[in-house]
Amino acid sequence: MSAPSSLRSLVPLVAGLVIGGAGVGLFAGSHPGAEGTPEAQVTRLEVELKSARNRITELEASGRTGRPGRTVSDGLRELAEDIRAGRPVSPDDIFQKCQPLIGTLAPLFERIRVREAEKIADSLAGEMIRKYGLDPGQQAALKRWFEQKAEADAKAWTDLVSRKGTSLQDLAKEARNVRPDQGLDSVMETMLSGDKLAAFKTQRATEKAERIQQEADMRVERIDSIVELDASQRDQVFGIMARQSPDYDASVKLEGAAGDIATIGKGTPEEATLAALRPEQQEKYLAEKQRRRQEAAKDLEAIGLSLPANWDPLDP
Repeated sequence: MSAPSSLRSLVPLVAGLVIGGAGVGLFAGSHPGAEGTPEAQVTRLEVELKSARNRITELEASGRTGRPGRTVSDGLRELAEDIRAGRPVSPDDIFQKCQPLIGTLAPLFERIRVREAEKIADSLAGEMIRKYGLDPGQQAALKRWFEQKAEADAKAWTDLVSRKGTSLQDLAKEARNVRPDQGLDSVMETMLSGDKLAAFKTQRATEKAERIQQEADMRVERIDSIVELDASQRDQVFGIMARQSPDYDASVKLEGAAGDIATIGKGTPEEATLAALRPEQQEKYLAEKQRRRQEAAKDLEAIGLSLPANWDPLDP
């Protein structure tokens, strides 16, 4: 059995962070922006990337990419020696050795993320303006809010990438939870009233419910494929998974086969899920997770890597 895509993506994620290739690919594959053609935008970005790479070379030569007296090359050389000697090396080890280099590239990554977020924001702002007839002052205020949010989100991502102790699982989770429209409700509610406000709230509630349901259903199906949940258990596990969504709040009404899903489960989501299972299901569930971890560990071992300690084979 091959390692799931969430695990296979860890090593490329490190490479993408280091050389900026992931950001360039995302930028090149996006829709044309208002400032020019995609080709022109990518050309400008490639110039920035080349400049950053030249700067990296200078920093490596001067030894100023990490702790005094050490370079990223030193760290990677140690990793290579560990791999040749058969010592455990995980994708997180590679990421942490590269963090000083990633910090050097932080301004480039922030610009990439801001540009991507601004294009998404243009689409969202256009939808709000069209649907709710915002006046020029409201349009300007909304666009300004989106700009500030794009910058804040990009800065938060850079802080996470650069923070000591950050793992690739942390980055993968944060990437899944990106919400360009998070906080939009409070902004629009100051601009709308009456029927328009009611229509906006209905639209937002529907959008949130759909996002919550899609992710929760996916997680439930993964567990059901292992232990065959009954109807009551499906509702319980759905409620547990739904509450993990960044879109969830107490006002969201969840419904299952038996009606409303009440607040259920204590402890971590994993503990709550196990509590919803019968003893024989718990045994089967834990055994299957362990089997998948072992299979994934074999896949990584074949290329000289070890499995991250906190990797969950049932994560998206």
